[in-house]
Amino acid sequence: MLFALVEPVAFVALVLAFLLALVLRAVAIRVSARSLGLVNRNESISPRPREDIDPFGAVAAAVGGMGWGKVISVDEIPRWRGRGRAAAVFLSGPLTCIVVAQFFFLAYALTAPVNYFSVLNPSDVLRGVTMPFTDQLLACFGVGLLTFGLLALIPVPPLDGFGALWSAMRRPGAGMQWMRLWFEEKNIGVLILLVFCFFPFSSPILLIILDVLGVLFLRLWG
Repeated sequence: MLFALVEPVAFVALVLAFLLALVLRAVAIRVSARSLGLVNRNESISPRPREDIDPFGAVAAAVGGMGWGKVISVDEIPRWRGRGRAAAVFLSGPLTCIVVAQFFFLAYALTAPVNYFSVLNPSDVLRGVTMPFTDQLLACFGVGLLTFGLLALIPVPPLDGFGALWSAMRRPGAGMQWMRLWFEEKNIGVLILLVFCFFPFSSPILLIILDVLGVLFLRLWG
């Protein structure tokens, strides 16, 4: 997001999009877990900053363009009522963000005098591309939510995609156990993601990954 400081409107919109994504993820996960009977139905579904914000994820968002929410241990989502239910809880947050992003894209496509999504990549928006005020707001909110959701689906701790993959497996093997130990408990996953955010500085690897994952969505609305 710091790349977008040259465009103050884009910077503010991207910060708000990241915060909105954190809220949507937290609420979606808690609603789905409660609806599927995996947690106490009396548990609050409201956001809890200390439980939902990962400081390293916030740093990644600031430096690399997008970050992630606080890791949810696979031990917190029981699988005794079905692997599919547990996996659905982990997927609910990222997918909710991706779906909500489509409404911002729709609004952009309907109102923008010139639709730049046919030539822009997600990284262009995350860097603060110059647009009219309203178009910039809609594009930044949409791309911010989209990239948050897509990043979260990558099956590597501390991202939600790993929890979904782990939950869907009948018996996680030695490789998954190893990954959980080193990538989640020893924070190697966080370290790798942060490295992807910082290097190379002019074009972080994380932005390249987000372009590959998200460009099709922009082209569909372009």
